[in-house]
Order: sequence, then structure tokens, then C-alpha cells
Amino acid sequence: MTSELETLIRTRRDLHRHPEIGFQEHRTAGIAAERLRTAGYEVRTGIAETGLVGTLHGGAGDGPTLLLRADMDALPIQEECTHDFVSTVGGTMHACGHDAHVAIGLAVAERLAAGRGGWRGTVKYVFQPAEEGLGGALRMVEEGVLEGVDAAMGLHVWTTLPSGTVGVVAGPFMASAAEFRITVRGKGGHGASPHETVDAVLVACQIVVALQSIVARNIHPLHPAVVTVGAFHAGNAFNVIAETATLKGTVRAFDPELCEELPRRIEQVVQGVCAAFGAEYELYYHRNTPPTVNDPRMTELVRRTAAEIVGEERVHSDPGVRTMGAEDFGEFLLRVPGCYFFVGCRNEETGAAYPHHNPRFDICENSLPVAVDVLERAALAYLAGGALTGDGR
Repeated sequence: MTSELETLIRTRRDLHRHPEIGFQEHRTAGIAAERLRTAGYEVRTGIAETGLVGTLHGGAGDGPTLLLRADMDALPIQEECTHDFVSTVGGTMHACGHDAHVAIGLAVAERLAAGRGGWRGTVKYVFQPAEEGLGGALRMVEEGVLEGVDAAMGLHVWTTLPSGTVGVVAGPFMASAAEFRITVRGKGGHGASPHETVDAVLVACQIVVALQSIVARNIHPLHPAVVTVGAFHAGNAFNVIAETATLKGTVRAFDPELCEELPRRIEQVVQGVCAAFGAEYELYYHRNTPPTVNDPRMTELVRRTAAEIVGEERVHSDPGVRTMGAEDFGEFLLRVPGCYFFVGCRNEETGAAYPHHNPRFDICENSLPVAVDVLERAALAYLAGGALTGDGR
């Protein structure tokens, strides 16, 4: 292995052994800050609690400012992998690849610093906390990381794509994410006397079924959306009709207009069902992340760069690469043009075949240098004006 690859793997495995959940990434942030300072970056820490930004100016003159981002947080999952660098923190593991993202980000940052005399403009390298549903990207935006930024790039290792391939699509790439909680309030009573009650379980069951009609019958078939009820809690005894029932679920969509329409339609359904049965309800709805929408010119720059590195046949740009999974990088792309892309890390021979957020999640580490190459060269292409001129160089 080359020295850089050894460092990549060593860094990733060290971070994997020491995972930290959102807004608690103190060790990870400390490692990133030290490496960035050593490479010559101006480092600002304590952004969004544990986040940091390294700023580096190219030596070839003035130019655009590009934000690059690596997310740092792990998940509250007990690891079940059997490799020799498993998590040493009980109930916590890097089950989404953010350990790889930090290792990749530091390698790219160091390469850009080593070659700073050959490029113009400014790089702001963001190491972000709390991507996993805790709003880390929005916190960093609110604390000023996008000031002066002209464009943004980021990547995610992705187990649905073979190791070393690249997936990138213009326009909506990852879905928005929202969560809801519906509390149905009826009238409890004995199971032998249903006529004296308003059965919260029955009402909640009807709501679950009726919610499916939103996507099936209200949303245009060419506009993807998901309404999923993932939890249903009610009652404590076999012969007692429950007074309350609680449903929890998630809503996903690519279209910003749908993101506005879906909560209204959900409430209409809940309100109508409860009125029909004589029940009351409370609805909590929270929008976690917007859709991640890629700028066409930035996407083409990344696509061409990736094709030069891995070959056209190993770059996937069909709509099937998109996912209803969510990613808060969309907060950056709401405000500046940019591109977010996938680097395949699936290798069934090495056991890297489990989905993200699975306790046996792992990556093929051969994907790491591919990710570094594509992100670094795409960044340099942008700083050279590639996304503006369309020449990709």
C-alpha cells in the first residue's frame, strides 16, 4: 500500500474504533483540527458545538470559494461486525460510513494543501457534527459557514453501488425527511362493551390504512413520495379497549412543493378519520431535512471527473441511483449550487454488503482512494472554472 492509502485506512479504522454520536464528536473533531492545522489551514472550532472549518487560500491568485464537507457522527447502534477494529464504545458504531468520510476529507484537504501553489481561490473544509437527524448542517449554516461560499461539494460512501464506482445525478438526488407523531384519543372501556367506547386502536388502524391513499391516489405518479408508519403503540391489556393510540412515521419526497403539501394532506386524513369515529387527535410534524438537489453544471463537472478516473462504464448517472434516503447536505445546496455524489463501497467477498444503519455495516476500503481522487480533482476543476465554462477542467 502507498503511504497515503495506509494513512487513509489507519485513520478510518481508528475513528471506527472510537465512534461519537451527534454533537459529541470531540475526539474526532480534535483529530481533524490537528491535521488541518498541520497542513496549513486556518482552523475555526466550536461551530455548532463540535464542528470545525478549515480555510485555505490557493497560491495562484483570487478565485471562487468552494465548501467541501465531511460529516463526523456515529449512530446509537451496537456493532455486530467481527473485524479487528470494532467499536470500543458500547451501543455506538459508525454504521453509515462517516468514519470513512472524515478519513477521505482529511486526505483531500492535505492534497489540496500540498498543491496550493497551483490553484486559485479558497477552500473551506467543513467537518460537520450531527448529520444523523440532529440538524448539524443547518446549525453550521446558521453560524456562518456559508459566508462567502460560491459552491459546495460532498460525497457519501454507498453500499448499494459496487466498490469503486461513482453515482451522481443532476437535480433531486436524495429525498427530504420529516417525522410525524399522531396521538389518537378515544374513550376506553371493557373489551366486552365496545359500544360504550371510542376504540383508539380501531381509529388508529383506519388512519394507517387511509394514509396510504395519499401516495397511491393524491400524488402524481411521476413525483416520488413515501409516507411510512413505523411505530404503533396502544393498550396494555388483552380485554381492555385502549383510550389512546400513538402512531409514528416518516415522510419523504424529492419535490419541494410536495414537502409543503404532504403535512397538510396527512392532517386532513387524520382529522377526517377521527371525526368519523368521534375521536380526537394531536399531530406533531417536524421537517428534518430538505431534499438534496444537485446543480446541473456542478453535477456534470463531477460526472466527467469521475469518468476520467474510473471510466465511463463505472459512473452511474441514471435516475435509479437516487434514493428516498435523506441527507442534511441539502441545507447547503438550498443556498449555494453544488453536487453531492456517491462512491460505491459494496464488496460481498469482504462482507461489505449490509445496508447503512445495519449493525453489520462495513465498507470495502478499496473505495477510499477512489473517493479521494474524485473529490480532489473535481474540487480543482471547479476552482479552475470548470463548472462555469463547462469544459470540466
